[in-house]
Amino acid sequence: MRGLTQIENEDLLVGAASSDDAAVFRLSEELAMVQTIDFFTPIVDDPYTYGQIAAANSLSDVYAMGGLPVTAMNVVGVPLEHLSLEDVNQILKGGADKVAEAGCVLAGGHTVQNPEPLYGLSVTGLVHPDQLITNSGASAGDLLILTKPLGTGILSTATKRGVDIGSLSDRSISLMATLNSPGADLAKAGLVRGGTDVTGFGLLGHLGAVARESGVTAVVHSDQVPPIDDMVLSLIDEGCVPGGTKANLEAASNTSFAAGVPDSLKLLLADAQTSGGLLLSVAPESLDRALALLTEKGASCAEVIGEMKPRNDHDIEVL
Repeated sequence: MRGLTQIENEDLLVGAASSDDAAVFRLSEELAMVQTIDFFTPIVDDPYTYGQIAAANSLSDVYAMGGLPVTAMNVVGVPLEHLSLEDVNQILKGGADKVAEAGCVLAGGHTVQNPEPLYGLSVTGLVHPDQLITNSGASAGDLLILTKPLGTGILSTATKRGVDIGSLSDRSISLMATLNSPGADLAKAGLVRGGTDVTGFGLLGHLGAVARESGVTAVVHSDQVPPIDDMVLSLIDEGCVPGGTKANLEAASNTSFAAGVPDSLKLLLADAQTSGGLLLSVAPESLDRALALLTEKGASCAEVIGEMKPRNDHDIEVL
């Protein structure tokens, strides 16, 4: 958006400048509107499942800001010559069911012809301005919590290459279709200072943005970062690594790695996730309550993977 003429407004609490997950506009002293849009091409063969995952991914940006989704609009691209009407209906049904699970109103949408399928949502949410979770909210001394294990990019690549990953395929799909709704609960309880969700730029990319915007350095203990299964690390060693994950690792030039960190863990930290978990910066005195609330709300995991420290020359230090 550089070079574009923009109207400045003091009620725009979060805009494009900070690389946050969504825009936030203050409506009153006690209410702000969260807006986001996201869509992508299919990552699974089943159209209904694709719709669920795409919707969960879109809704996640509101949860990652501490908001509660209230309305959603479908964004659909359809290759008429390659996709049946029944497949389109199943994609939309998957999305609608996930939106309903979120307690959100599906209010309409827009469809265009496109050479390949596209699906996602434009989502509007609400949040108290004082309960926002942003990239700039982390502080030195905070602890880092991850709410979904890593490896969906690796497992998707293995599946595309015909590698038999057994039940891990279902596990990966289940994780991608799981809502990040505990983010709104943590924000409402005042337990989170800063954070984001882990998606296409991998944990390193998204955590790096939080560290830069917050003026701190993140420390990640690589042996505490959970893969979906140990098989994920074996697949990395066998070369089942998507191009996006390799690019993410190359882009993490301001990350330092301790000498003993294996390449497989470096790539896991860079793995491009679809509908990944929340990465939350929590004050030490709030940690136990935050972990308990995540467990109560059914988070896929609640792992403390590191901490924030005063800023040095690096965005992230991986130990």
